Amino acid sequence: MKILHTMLRVGNLDASIDFYQKMFGMKLLRTSENTEYKYTLAFLGYWEWQSEIELTYNWGSENYDHGNAFWHIALGVDDIYSTCEKIRAAGGTISREPGPVLWGTTEIAFVRDPDNYAIELIQNDSAEAGLGN
Repeated sequence: MKILHTMLRVGNLDASIDFYQKMFGMKLLRTSENTEYKYTLAFLGYWEWQSEIELTYNWGSENYDHGNAFWHIALGVDDIYSTCEKIRAAGGTISREPGPVLWGTTEIAFVRDPDNYAIELIQNDSAEAGLGN
């Protein structure tokens, strides 16, 4: 078995696609539209990782209650500090500056997407070991 995708409901599909492409270098892999049920799906990811983020836009819905169960998506990065600087320079929001976790050495940072979902960045040497928050 493998994880296929994580689904997020978004209020502006174009802005969200642009965000994940610009900030994280994801590729738009495919889209589909369902006119009967009034929604559009966009799947983004990395070819080699074979797991994806599904952005779901329900036509006419621009805001969602995030609830308190879902917390974040995590991405491994090669250089967390330069990645955060690139995201900041591109207009992205760093909600937790890069640095070690409390009482540990794993380096993490958090970014917010256009719908205010959290994306955790984990330095690759730690991410490959399955560490993070």
